[in-house]
Amino acid sequence: MDSGRSDGASKRRKMPTAVKVLIAGGFGAGKTTMVGAVSETKPLRTEEILTDQGVGIDDLSGVEAKDTTTVAMDFGRITISDDYVLYLFGTPGQRRFWFVWDELSLGALGAVVLADTRRLADCFPSVDYFERRGTPFIVAVNCFEGARRFELDEVRMALKINEEIPMLLCDARKRNSGKQVLITLVQHAMATNAKKRAEGATAH
Repeated sequence: MDSGRSDGASKRRKMPTAVKVLIAGGFGAGKTTMVGAVSETKPLRTEEILTDQGVGIDDLSGVEAKDTTTVAMDFGRITISDDYVLYLFGTPGQRRFWFVWDELSLGALGAVVLADTRRLADCFPSVDYFERRGTPFIVAVNCFEGARRFELDEVRMALKINEEIPMLLCDARKRNSGKQVLITLVQHAMATNAKKRAEGATAH
């Protein structure tokens, strides 16, 4: 009898909700690294070797050691609780591949904008894009070894990020750090969407 009740409870158990999340940011900011670090499955990558054809097109200042680039997307999956499974889509960082963003953004709950303090200005296109679309996003400052450290308030001021948008430090190489970034994003996106629904109901 106990077994029967257990089987029935198992069948009634709610399946986790699938949530689409974007990992964005500038070229070399750590998007591919973060997706690979947190994904429970082997991540799908669309990286290509940087060649001489990119000379004069791809700006490698600050990331001279980088020898590959994402040309379409990175894809991974992580379960953050019994309720949510996140499907991660890393966007290409180079301007010539930005046309992919619109397709990747469809149906996304929100986005993480990875910031590299060595090339902070590379964040602006991602920030502007998600602000224009009204997509909830947070900023995660990836702490690269040897890079100058800045206070989060300094980064926020430099990027002109609203105080309501969460900003935190992270290490894209570490799973727990990346997972905390994703949890912060989901919480922020859900709160933002709930606020929009409440404002919409009040307006009507």
